[in-house]
Amino acid sequence: MPARKPKSGKFDVAEKQLWRDPYEVLGVSRNSTEQEIKTAYRKLALKYHPDKNANDPKASDMFKEATFSYNILSDPHKRRQYDRAGFEAVEPESQELELDLSSLGPVNTMLAAIFRKLGVPIKTTVSAAVLEEALNGMVTIHALPLGQPLFRKVEKQCAHFYSVTITEEEARGGLVCHVQSSFKSKFKLLYFDQVENGGLSLALQEDGAKTGKVRSAGMYFLGFPVYRLDHMAHSMAAAKDPDAAFFKILDGFQPCEMTELKAGTHVFTVYGDNFFRSASYTIEAICAASFAKEKDELRAVEGEILSKRVELSKFENEYREVLAQFTKMTNRYAEEMQAIDELLKQRNEIHASYSVAPQMKRTPKKSKGRSVKEPKEEGQTRDKKPSRERPKKKWYNLHLKANQRKAC
Repeated sequence: MPARKPKSGKFDVAEKQLWRDPYEVLGVSRNSTEQEIKTAYRKLALKYHPDKNANDPKASDMFKEATFSYNILSDPHKRRQYDRAGFEAVEPESQELELDLSSLGPVNTMLAAIFRKLGVPIKTTVSAAVLEEALNGMVTIHALPLGQPLFRKVEKQCAHFYSVTITEEEARGGLVCHVQSSFKSKFKLLYFDQVENGGLSLALQEDGAKTGKVRSAGMYFLGFPVYRLDHMAHSMAAAKDPDAAFFKILDGFQPCEMTELKAGTHVFTVYGDNFFRSASYTIEAICAASFAKEKDELRAVEGEILSKRVELSKFENEYREVLAQFTKMTNRYAEEMQAIDELLKQRNEIHASYSVAPQMKRTPKKSKGRSVKEPKEEGQTRDKKPSRERPKKKWYNLHLKANQRKAC
């Protein structure tokens, strides 16, 4: 289990030596693919999940260790850092855990929803109960015909399973599964492999991403590598350092492990990822044989994005150098301005010293309605005049006779 961070904010060398190699924890090799890492982690997560091992502290430790290791190896940037310099290069504070909302409880779920509302990026995972039911073959699967969109509503932390059957010709043409919802409905699009016992094992996962006024996710099996972009990784980087996040915006652009599907039946799933309410969505599966133009355009655009990712890496180094130089020049500007002000002040003081006349005293400003008192000379007193009381006004009642009044 990973060592906890002490109050001092530093890790002890002995504690670091207790950490196990993430590859060893997940049981994968150093050249393992992203999909192999995901599959290994999900098996361990299902085995040691707290919901299944409520009174087993050892299982809880194994679950935390597996999650800690997965958070390093699933992030391309952190994985490169670890491969280069080990745990020294990976900051433990940056290890974000994926939350299983179904096991949080009402109070913690409310707190997580508030944090997300405030803009804190929170990664969520598919409920362990849903994955276990799928693995045991205890889920209902509905048919999804090609080219026929279906509109459904899935409850929070629940899943709808769909089967798509394709022929050899349709498999060669390629398959696209696309889900769309309102921008407020959070969901995940999943793809399951069929295992020997008749159950289903999670193989691919796409989180719905906001695009304009809708939220969408898609899986593209077109016979060539199609890339996916992890938006959550970028939002977390932006929350920590918006400046550095710009250069990492394409780090989450990684190729999907599966490029094509064979003829037969395939299972896709829509998982409701909202905190408290259901998610309405539209799902459709399309044979891509008639989309040859779109295929070529997608391949060309993704090639440009990969080139731009390499350019960003080089540009970051140039930007950092120029920024450091700019900061240096800005600091010098402030220092030079302060030095000039000091020299001019000294010059004015020297100019003022060329005089034998007494220095003029500053006359205080007169305040409204008050006279400024002149300073008294030493030994001289001022006679105080007796204060004169203000005479009181007398009011007289004048009784005029009516015949003495002048006519109007």
